[in-house]
Amino acid sequence: MEPMQQISAGVLDVGYHDAGPRDGKVVLLLHGYPYDIHSFAEVSPMLVAIGYRVVTPWLRGHGTTRFLDDATPRSGQQGAIGADVNALMDALNIEKAVLAGFDWGGRAACVAAALWPERCSGLVSVNSYLIQDIARAGMPIPAKIESGLWYQYYFQTERGRAGLEADRRAIARVIWERNSPAWHFSEDTFERTARAFDNPDYVDVVIHSYRHRLGLAPGYAAYESIEGKLAGQPPIVAPAITLDGEADGNYPASDGSATGARFHGPRQHRRVPGAGHNLPQEAPRAFADAVIDLMGGG
Repeated sequence: MEPMQQISAGVLDVGYHDAGPRDGKVVLLLHGYPYDIHSFAEVSPMLVAIGYRVVTPWLRGHGTTRFLDDATPRSGQQGAIGADVNALMDALNIEKAVLAGFDWGGRAACVAAALWPERCSGLVSVNSYLIQDIARAGMPIPAKIESGLWYQYYFQTERGRAGLEADRRAIARVIWERNSPAWHFSEDTFERTARAFDNPDYVDVVIHSYRHRLGLAPGYAAYESIEGKLAGQPPIVAPAITLDGEADGNYPASDGSATGARFHGPRQHRRVPGAGHNLPQEAPRAFADAVIDLMGGG
């Protein structure tokens, strides 16, 4: 996905890939952790081929995205990554876009869609409504699912921070293998993405993200207002298609009904056979089709 570009957007200098006609309908593709823009390496050309403008940024802490000021807190909280989407759209003079993502990127898309609905023409989100209910973060979930979230608990400790700093790739590889047990990725595929983890802010952003989401680290003042709104679990009014991979090693595929009340606009839920947690890279056609269907076809 070359060449890459850089642009100042909010508190960040964002690295991003921008493809397709500048006057085309816009799609923002937002990756998760521990992944990067290459999750969309096959999705993006499918969308460009039918005339869409496709913008794929590295999230904060990944790739060539950097903080503009050394003094800016390296927040990974959901309010921050949602605000980053809005700031990037401002910087690129994009009035409205389909927001499509998974994991952290799906959460960022949900936050932006809920808080700035006038800018979201549609939402594609893997694992449905992803805005965290931090007030309820201490409530247990089924043990089988808890066990797959080992890294989230590991990162609450200083031992976990040290482990991530010492070997980012090894931790990411284990997460990939457990999140997507049916995905047989190559060493080249893994290394292409793993280079994005060499970002100097990676550890700080990741650790804060997982500590904040479990209510064990405070948020930062710049996002206090946003987090206050997110605490109310705001609805998403834009048309939405949500996806579950049937081979997701952590989050069992569902019928989507558990989060149905969070969607106040038209919403479809689709299950994708054979796909794991990194759904756009494992099943690019299914992901691209969801975007295309939301945008009304070619």
